[in-house]
Amino acid sequence: MKSILSILIGVLLCQSINAQQLTELIKKNLYNDYKGMFRPARGVLKYPFITPGSDQYANDLWDWDSWLTNIALRQILTDKGNTREQKEALAYERGCILNFLDYGGADGYIPIVVWKNANPREQMPKDIYKENMHKPVLAQHAAFLVKQDQGNAEWLREKFYFMQAFMTNYKMHHRNKATGLYYWQNDVAIGVDNDPSTFFRPPGSSASIYLNCLMYKELQAMVYLAKCLNQLEVAHEFDQDAIALKEAVQKNCWDERDGFFYSVDLNLMPIFEVPRRILGLDMVIHSGFPRSYDCLIQRIGSWSGFLAMWSGIASPEQAKRMVSEHYKNEKTFNAPYGVRSLSKLEKMYSVRASGNPSNWLGPVWGISNYLVYKGLVKYGFRSEATELANKTIQLFGKDIQKHGALHEYYEPDSGEPILNKGFQNWNYLVLNIMAQEEGRPVIEEF
Repeated sequence: MKSILSILIGVLLCQSINAQQLTELIKKNLYNDYKGMFRPARGVLKYPFITPGSDQYANDLWDWDSWLTNIALRQILTDKGNTREQKEALAYERGCILNFLDYGGADGYIPIVVWKNANPREQMPKDIYKENMHKPVLAQHAAFLVKQDQGNAEWLREKFYFMQAFMTNYKMHHRNKATGLYYWQNDVAIGVDNDPSTFFRPPGSSASIYLNCLMYKELQAMVYLAKCLNQLEVAHEFDQDAIALKEAVQKNCWDERDGFFYSVDLNLMPIFEVPRRILGLDMVIHSGFPRSYDCLIQRIGSWSGFLAMWSGIASPEQAKRMVSEHYKNEKTFNAPYGVRSLSKLEKMYSVRASGNPSNWLGPVWGISNYLVYKGLVKYGFRSEATELANKTIQLFGKDIQKHGALHEYYEPDSGEPILNKGFQNWNYLVLNIMAQEEGRPVIEEF
């Protein structure tokens, strides 16, 4: 009779072989598929560009999708080690930035998506300052490409003004002065579609932790780009903005009670009100003890709280609490196939299929797994990062085995795909995770 030890060794060996097989299957599938995301210049898109892939996103240029897809694309080109293909890809990569900036202006408005046959400047919102625009990842995408090219930003110089105007637009019209936090104008096209901190909330009321972490990195990217273009005063200004935003997130979004970063509610009544006649007396309501706070924490457990680690906003002590109390908690975020996009304890938790909006109320997404993984690596949680890497490899490897393709999002406990077969996009970042785990050269987002 076999000893328990020998049985255990056999099981572990079998799992290791299976994981290796899935890893190789993923590499083979994605390496052969990536050129399907390249699109030539067409219609109003004057430069070649990258699409997220799949039928749903096949022919148009999207903001954070093109950025994240590009990071995965560079990993593929690095893994393959083909200099010719790397040079060929450069026009498509830069084209993503240049196409967006082509529709920039002094007003700072840059669209979220450029449809191939629709000029964004001819379809402007009535009030551009009351609508969402391109997520703050434009400078990050540009900085990523400049850094990959040893600091060469000359291709960007002519249109860098539009990028500065874009950032000024955000600062002047999408930022709450009292808290220093950035907010969504509404819940349209925010990327994490039905995140309860923003979804169906009053206009201008959601200072999303997701948005503010993206903005913190965006400001740092502007510092880098300005320095590369020898615009040192501009760099200093954005550096000060980044410092101020980090302090604002720490002050307003960190919850010491829960040990987590949350979005906050800005929808508060003004402190000073018009005098009213009440019970026969003229008085100013609440004048004896007006509120001394400018926002209220939304204690909604969303995966985006972990972006404080990815962005570097969290302190080491905060990161330790977030990992031990939240990442590891199987009752909330930790699932067999990755990180639930919403805590399982939330009343809104749901994993049903939905494409309008896409469902972020619990399903596992490739991008949330990736960004949480990067945060774990950044703060030195190696065993937890490896655990999440293995879960992601199992998730995608089994999907390719069974269905021959990847999907947009997944059931957290079974790993079964929920929607949109053929979704490429940021799912390809599993290759960057593999490179990190295997000790090979890793392509990092800026």
